[in-house]
Amino acid sequence: MNTSTPPIDLRNPYVRAIAFGRMAGVLGLQIIIVAVGWQLYELTNSAWSLGIVGIIELVPVLLLMVPAGNLADRMARRNMAIYAQIVMFAAAVGLMVAAATYAPTWMIYVMIVLVGVSRAFSAPSVGTILPQLLKPDQFVHANAWVSSGSQFAAAAGPAIGGFLIAATGSTVTAYAVAAACQLVYIALLLTLPRVGPPPSSVKRSMAEVLAGFTFIRDNPLFLAAITLDLFAVVLGGVVVLLPLFAKDILDVGPIGLGWLRAAPALGSLTMALVQARISPWQRPGAVMLGAFFGFGLATMGFGLSTNFALSIACLFLTGAFDSVSVVVRTSLEQIITPDPLRGRVSSVNYIFIGMSNEFGAFRSGASAALLGAVPAVVGGGVAVLAVVGAVMLKWPQLVKLGPLHTLLPKLPNVEKT
Repeated sequence: MNTSTPPIDLRNPYVRAIAFGRMAGVLGLQIIIVAVGWQLYELTNSAWSLGIVGIIELVPVLLLMVPAGNLADRMARRNMAIYAQIVMFAAAVGLMVAAATYAPTWMIYVMIVLVGVSRAFSAPSVGTILPQLLKPDQFVHANAWVSSGSQFAAAAGPAIGGFLIAATGSTVTAYAVAAACQLVYIALLLTLPRVGPPPSSVKRSMAEVLAGFTFIRDNPLFLAAITLDLFAVVLGGVVVLLPLFAKDILDVGPIGLGWLRAAPALGSLTMALVQARISPWQRPGAVMLGAFFGFGLATMGFGLSTNFALSIACLFLTGAFDSVSVVVRTSLEQIITPDPLRGRVSSVNYIFIGMSNEFGAFRSGASAALLGAVPAVVGGGVAVLAVVGAVMLKWPQLVKLGPLHTLLPKLPNVEKT
């Protein structure tokens, strides 16, 4: 282990600002998601109105992510992140007004589009601020702390949103709290130094616009990591089926469903805190492969379980294993990506991760409808194990990967010209 730089934690003002800022942002977003679902179903009593929310939010992400990544490489990323959160604040306020005035459903959908726009510009900016402010051997611990805050918010946000709706009988207060969370995020971002865009002598061209895709294609280690994450989420995701398992298989009702939904986030939070305290992995590639193998086994265990406690334990493990892969993949991306390209690479990475969540939900639902819930989940876990084996054969260098901070950034040809 390289001991030239001491492990970093929340005492560092940059890590503290990003960790607590993202925690506030994720908390507000989760509250918005819960409140929008409740509000729409109250207004329409239609499952279809709920189903199209994800698509409406995903469209601006897909359309704007590549331009947003390019913009993140041409302006101060802190400022871009602030503008993105201002849009999210505006969306929360708009939803609050819509709830208070009993506005038509189209206004709610317009605000959801704004949520998608905010996320499109937030991902390539927020995720690339810390690499400008820290040393490479600090990235792993910093990402672990940031992930801890995000996972805590992901676990607490839905519960807080539901409590606020139940306590007030309306979604207005929930949206107000979500808006306040975005203001906290903006205030913390303002404490960070403004770092100008990295210098680049490359002329604007389509090749430069798509340089994020080129970089990932030409870097087998990162391509392998993204492939693992993509297929694990698509094949092993079970969240969309949890209501079915809670009602028909485990017979634990809505309270049990709440625990099932919280278990993966609690596992992720626990493992992120562990990774924030231990030394960085000496063989991160092998650790990532092992984590995905464990994720597949835990998914299979959940599918086969008829015991509530065992099901909770399996879901907890899926979250813990996923946390390992997130920290390793995020740190790998930050270390091997040159600063002039970080926005574009981050945007491409977010496209794959965002699409994998949507396709994973579709795959789980469709497989359960065709095969049954248990075969769909168990088969997904088996498929994850097969993907791990295929990645090991395709990219054997991932197994041999040493400490991440020993890697060096590599510019693609488009940036060398």
